[in-house]
Amino acid sequence: MIALLQRVSQASVTVEGDVIGRIGAGLLVLLCAEPQDSERHADRMLAKILKLRIFGDEAGKMNRSVQDVQGGLLVVSQFTLAADTSGGNRPGFTKAAPPELGLHLYQYFLDQARAVHPVVQNGRFGAEMQVALVNDGPITIPLRIE
Repeated sequence: MIALLQRVSQASVTVEGDVIGRIGAGLLVLLCAEPQDSERHADRMLAKILKLRIFGDEAGKMNRSVQDVQGGLLVVSQFTLAADTSGGNRPGFTKAAPPELGLHLYQYFLDQARAVHPVVQNGRFGAEMQVALVNDGPITIPLRIE
């Protein structure tokens, strides 16, 4: 499972002109399932995201997690994180999970996140989305759980 985290002061996702998810300070999580991924991978990814210390403390050091600062999570499915660009100029996406598995793991991740974190918003799996964000820092962290 692959995720790209962006620490944000605000973020939103829009589908067909309607804002369907919005957070203030927190993390924008772009999430991609791969064919070998399972619910166990999603559990491990969520645990890592919630505990990752990338928010500043009183001294300005990155010592706080999204849970510590009570930040929001905006989780957006993004199969393009599995892009294979080794063969030419057009990326291939065969390394991304098939849609059925991708949808299942995305929904599972959201359900698990909502069970343990107070502010979880999401995009729409498979939709054409516009994602807006103000990257705070800027802090952008790639994660991979194998």
